[in-house]
Parts: sequence; structure tokens; C-alpha cells
Amino acid sequence: MREILGRRRRLRFRRKARTARLDAAVTFAVEWNWPVLPGAGLRATTRTGAGAACRCPDPDCVVPGAHPYDPGLLAATTDERMIRWWWTRRPDAPVVLATGGGAPCAVSLPAVAGARALAALDGTGMRLGPVVATPTRWSILVAPYDLERLGELLYAKDSVPSSLRFHGEGGYLLLPPSVAGTGQVRWERAPLAGSARPWLPDVEAVVDALVAASTSTPGGGSRLAY
Repeated sequence: MREILGRRRRLRFRRKARTARLDAAVTFAVEWNWPVLPGAGLRATTRTGAGAACRCPDPDCVVPGAHPYDPGLLAATTDERMIRWWWTRRPDAPVVLATGGGAPCAVSLPAVAGARALAALDGTGMRLGPVVATPTRWSILVAPYDLERLGELLYAKDSVPSSLRFHGEGGYLLLPPSVAGTGQVRWERAPLAGSARPWLPDVEAVVDALVAASTSTPGGGSRLAY
């Protein structure tokens, strides 16, 4: 009996998780006008995703489940019918945001450095938008920027840690409540409930704190490559 009850609980959990991904994708695309698409996803079905293999053909995929694959990134859309069609057929697929253009960009860094940067930004009283977290990396969403603007900003720095990543035009980012090879994707700072479209800070406003946090954290905050 306990085994049967446990199986039913797991089934309810999976159904709820699948519905949550579809609901989230529709909210991002339709309410916030963020172009999304399903990510590659994982072969193994686990709650955390840890150690699971990517569904893409690469057996040595370094970002299992956490990247676009069939469809490719250019398929990202805000069309609700397309989104429902995708997730009806692949309910376990992670939600991938195509960054740049009119959509949010992001700056990501290792989780330890991310926590330090967030504390520093909070200490200045700076207003922040959504922050996405995985067990290994945190990503601060920022207003759209182009490569020229980013290049000028980084050129002015004495050095920029290699552990920082910039998700701009032509890039992508996994959004909650996805699951990837590194584990569950969640909101460290969730968008305000009921907001028409989340407010985003300019990249200039946050990059100093992110560079400082990554520089002052041994190993950039993590030995993980991804």
C-alpha cells in the first residue's frame, strides 16, 4: 500500500511540474513578451536532474538539458499556440529564454559569487529585477543591451573574471521551473506577483558589483566550468 501511495504522489508531482512549465512559458511569452522555446531536456527522469544525460546527440554535452535543440534558438516565439503545441508534446522540456533584442539580457556568475554580489547590491539600496538561480550559477536579468555597449563597458574595466558570462543578443538562459543537469532552476528573486512585465536594471548598474564579487571569490566562486 505504501508503495502504491508513493507512486501516486510521484505521479501527481510530475503532472504538477509539467503543468507548471507550460504555465510559466505562457506567462513569459504572452504576458511579458519574452520569446521562449523548449530546451533539450534530460533523458533520465529525476527530481533534481543531477547527473542526468542530455537528450541531444552529444554524449559529452557539457550543459545537459540546458540548451536549445530541435527546435533551434531562432524558433523562440511569443506565440501562445506554438508554445502550447511544444509543451503538450514535450511537457518535461525546460523553458529557454532567447536573450537580447527586445527581451531581457542577463549576467551570470558562479553561485557563491552571485550570493556575494547580491548582498553588495542590496547594501547599496539598488533596485534589482528578477534573479535566476541554479545550484551552480546565478543570473541577474538586466535590460536589453547590444554588444557594442557591452564592449565599451567591459573595456573600461582593469580586468573581467572569466567566470562571468554575458547573455545578450543571440544568447539564451534557462528560466524556472526548469530542471537541467546541474539541478533545479529557481527564482532567487522572483518577479513581483501580478506585474505586467518585470522591471529590469541597466547592465551598467550591476556589472561593477558582479566583477568585484567574482574577483574577490577564490576561483571565481566555483571550480565548475558550467
